[in-house]
Amino acid sequence: MMKLIIVIFVLFSFIFATHSQPPQSASNSAISDDSSNDQESSLDNPTVTTSDVQTDISDESSDVPTDNNSDEKDVFISSSDNSDDHQVTKSSSSKSFSPSVDTVVNDSAFNDQDRSNEKTTSDNNDNNSPPTIDIDKLIEKKSPEEVVITLKKLAKKGSDEAKLKLAITYFYGNPLLDLDTSFEYFQELSAKGNSLAHLYLGFMYAIGLPPVKANQAKALLYYTFASLANHTYARMALGYRYWSGISVASNCQFALSYYRKVAKVVEQSYTFSNNPSIQRIRILDEAENSGPYHGSLDDDLIQYYQFLADKGDISAQVGLGQLHFQGARGVAQNQYRAFHYFTMAAESGNTNAMAYLGKMYLEGNKVVEQSSEKALKYFKMAADKENPIGQSGLGIMYLQGRGVNKDFKMALKYFSAAAMQGWVDGQLYLGIMYLNGYGVSKDYKAAIEYFKMALQSGHLIAFYHLAEMQATGTGTLQSCSTAVELFKSVCERGEWGTLLMEAHNDYKEGRRSNAFIKYAVLSELGYEVAQSNAAFMLDRDEVGDLFDKHEIYNRAFMYWSRSASQGYSIARVKLGDYHYYGLGTKVDYEMAANQYRIASELQNNAQALFNLGYMYEKGLGLKRDIYLAKRYYDLAAVTSTDAQVPVALALIKLFFVYFYDHIKNLGFKDLFYTPINFVSYLVDNYLGEDWDLYVATILALILATLFFIRRHVAPAGG
Repeated sequence: MMKLIIVIFVLFSFIFATHSQPPQSASNSAISDDSSNDQESSLDNPTVTTSDVQTDISDESSDVPTDNNSDEKDVFISSSDNSDDHQVTKSSSSKSFSPSVDTVVNDSAFNDQDRSNEKTTSDNNDNNSPPTIDIDKLIEKKSPEEVVITLKKLAKKGSDEAKLKLAITYFYGNPLLDLDTSFEYFQELSAKGNSLAHLYLGFMYAIGLPPVKANQAKALLYYTFASLANHTYARMALGYRYWSGISVASNCQFALSYYRKVAKVVEQSYTFSNNPSIQRIRILDEAENSGPYHGSLDDDLIQYYQFLADKGDISAQVGLGQLHFQGARGVAQNQYRAFHYFTMAAESGNTNAMAYLGKMYLEGNKVVEQSSEKALKYFKMAADKENPIGQSGLGIMYLQGRGVNKDFKMALKYFSAAAMQGWVDGQLYLGIMYLNGYGVSKDYKAAIEYFKMALQSGHLIAFYHLAEMQATGTGTLQSCSTAVELFKSVCERGEWGTLLMEAHNDYKEGRRSNAFIKYAVLSELGYEVAQSNAAFMLDRDEVGDLFDKHEIYNRAFMYWSRSASQGYSIARVKLGDYHYYGLGTKVDYEMAANQYRIASELQNNAQALFNLGYMYEKGLGLKRDIYLAKRYYDLAAVTSTDAQVPVALALIKLFFVYFYDHIKNLGFKDLFYTPINFVSYLVDNYLGEDWDLYVATILALILATLFFIRRHVAPAGG
């Protein structure tokens, strides 16, 4: 009985306590919910809370226009694309976004393929989470001017993604260059932890773009922050800095680590069609040759080839198909046109066209669906006629078991047949088979030999495998420096390298400031051609009002130095000129002579040889030596036919100068004892075996002078 009373007492006490507790206010409930959400989202975004985002969205939704402007309404409609690469929510403002606004390169240029760990702060939210904004879809078909207008509206509403895209658009100057506004947005977003904003702040401080002054320490810091978020640009910039020792101590292992990660991204993205041809155009070469770059095809020539192709010219059909298939020589990639031309040529019996159709069907694209059956058909048609492209295609199918059973022996047979004809894919895959022991005994030396053969044709995957073998010491002595150089070559073949062509187009169309900024960004990534082009533009003061005039030569000197350190001989000569004339540095004849000597010994540059001859002649930075001067002049003439005329004039001048010196320093009795002794003295000591050439040159000049006088003197009494 007592136990029953105790139980009843406890029960009534619990009921009384429950009903007597005051109800929790709505505001307190919201705070508790927000605090729990903050704990969850702080793992990914330590600066933006869920409550802040919900407030921003509610404020924005109240401003949604009620008219028929569908573009504005679509901003607040959730996207149907739920993939990791494209899902963007309002609460993920501190994450990187796809900067796909016109001149801005694709998102893969910034992040590598592993984005599985990048989650938005609204991943754990329920149905009350804010709607997703698909800005990319919103601006997809708009002109650059319309894109800017739309992004400005969204930025005013507080969209961090729109601010980021707008900042990048202003940074590259399409359609408007506004570095001040760009910097403000980047600063605001970097304070929220946006890694892409860190990256671009790194660019601005590294280059010294207004409104900031160059600060390499800050640039290094921002690059490091961005690299922690797996940004490809940041990793390449850090790899180049550690490789070259720019604002950090040179460290090969650090450079290898950064370049290796980027090279892996490039290697994994490689396909037959996704293998962009990077046009490395030097503005200096164009200026000296006074013509368009010979590696690009102008529109008239392309139209001529199209005319021939439409008339049934098989060579033109195959050539245009290849250009459109990979996008090369200034021709944009176009799979529709490639398939059209390959089909026309294949119907005419061209085996190369058959093999390329096999490649298209093997991979599949937006034009044709992937079909191993059709790929096998076209590869076999080509291989049966001993076409090496078809043979290597069949080898790939047997090696990977695509549409056929895996058969390493058959793969080896077809790869060997293709390699015997010098086809690069056959050489590459033979190297892979010997490296991994597919159907053959592992033979690292044979693998290296085949990779080197493919390397001579510039195959990206051959660079990658050789770099890995050098880095790990597989089949060869381990070499960090060689591995870094090879990995760097792979990295520079990534799709972001197409920014070189965009910069060149900007330059040719008169948008010099835009072109310089792109070259400067690529210079930070280690592209030597971009460094020399940036230096050339600064040297000719073609960068608009980006920098103060007194800074131009200092900046040009820096870019020439970086280009020269990567082996560009003309940049080395330019450094000598800058030291000689005191441009961007103090006058230093010894340093100038040293730069000329390096260019002449390592790259056999004719201009450097000529300049050394002149400095020996004048005794500038070097001990005066007539014989060494003549030797370097002669070497310059032998090295380049363009130097023969300047060298001939320099040697004539050299003769008269030193003849005068000897007359002044020596007595006349011995020298002019007889005319025969005088002539003998000249020939033996100055003219040498080529004395007749000098005499002929002098006589020619005398005759030309007389002829000129007779032609232009008026007759007497006229």
